[in-house]
Amino acid sequence: MQNEPTGEPVTGVVAARDAPPAPAPTGPETVQLNHLVAIRRLLGFILLVLVIMGLYFARDVILPLMIGLLIALTFSPVVRSLHRIGIAPPVTATALIVSLAAVIGIGAFILSGPVSDWISQAPRLGDQLRERAQTLLASFEAVQNASEQVSELANDAEDPTVQRVAVQTPGILSSAVGSVASVLTTTIVTLVLALFLLASGDLFYIKLIEAFPRFGDKKRALRIVYGIERRVSRYLLSVTIINAGLGVVIGLAMWGAGMPSPIIWAIGAFLLNFLPYIGAISGVALSAAVAIVHYDHLSQAFLVPALYLAATAIEGQLVTPIVLGRRLELNTVSVFVTVIFWGWLWGVPGALIAVPFLVCLKVVCDNVEALHTFGNFLGAREPLPELEAEPAE
Repeated sequence: MQNEPTGEPVTGVVAARDAPPAPAPTGPETVQLNHLVAIRRLLGFILLVLVIMGLYFARDVILPLMIGLLIALTFSPVVRSLHRIGIAPPVTATALIVSLAAVIGIGAFILSGPVSDWISQAPRLGDQLRERAQTLLASFEAVQNASEQVSELANDAEDPTVQRVAVQTPGILSSAVGSVASVLTTTIVTLVLALFLLASGDLFYIKLIEAFPRFGDKKRALRIVYGIERRVSRYLLSVTIINAGLGVVIGLAMWGAGMPSPIIWAIGAFLLNFLPYIGAISGVALSAAVAIVHYDHLSQAFLVPALYLAATAIEGQLVTPIVLGRRLELNTVSVFVTVIFWGWLWGVPGALIAVPFLVCLKVVCDNVEALHTFGNFLGAREPLPELEAEPAE
């Protein structure tokens, strides 16, 4: 006959389950390990700060290299596809870079005349805008008058024997000439670097694979590189086509509203929309300022920024999500923070490369196990799993 089970084992299991967790081991070795972890974290933070400082001060050197690398990643699939049908990579690379340089040159030539006119007329336009917006700023007149009175009292109280030193800032023309020279140099270096990278074909991919000793590491490195190339290329090409369509729509809207230089508005909208969030806000603000000066009535002037805002809203909320779909897979907060950070670090060029850089970082995080948590944070929102309700006690 079999023995009947007793309640002692069950009691032991319940007691073991309800028992408090064992205290963490303490001792000299544990304290030393905690100190090493803290030191490692501190050194990592110091290294991060040094890298950010290096990026800030080495902007003129690193920025053309990064933009050239992004251009090469964008056109690499085209070069590889044409290489399969017998066209050598140097030929395709030269054709692509020369075409890109021609587009940039034609765009700069078209914009040079109106932009130079706007720069020369900027003081007059500023005075007109101030006069037209005076009714909107009436509440600030009292504060301005008080400030002027305080300034006059301070000037009267000054010692007449004390010499006043005024720092003369460079004029608009000299600043514009310096900026054009810097942009031209950066553009030339960027295009030459992109040409060399595209003409080399798969040379650097082969060198990268040879740098890893194990076969698994070679596969992972190649998967990361091809993933970065594929996503960056699709993103930049798709965004370029979308921005071109947006520029056409805004140019037609400005022409229909009677705004001056609708072609310039079309090109400006195309370029500004490469800046996520910031470009749309800048375009709306700029169109509102010019419309206030151009129109006699504020009701007509406010129609122009409303049209600009409507076009960018449809593009951002409807067209771009449909075209890109899940290709980008980045959440809005991470994109906005990255744009603000790179914009603070490198200005407008930094904001332009912010999203492609984030796409590259997302691909690396998805393929490196230690960075999966950070990659999941950068990703788009996913539905939460359904949780079963806990049974009532």
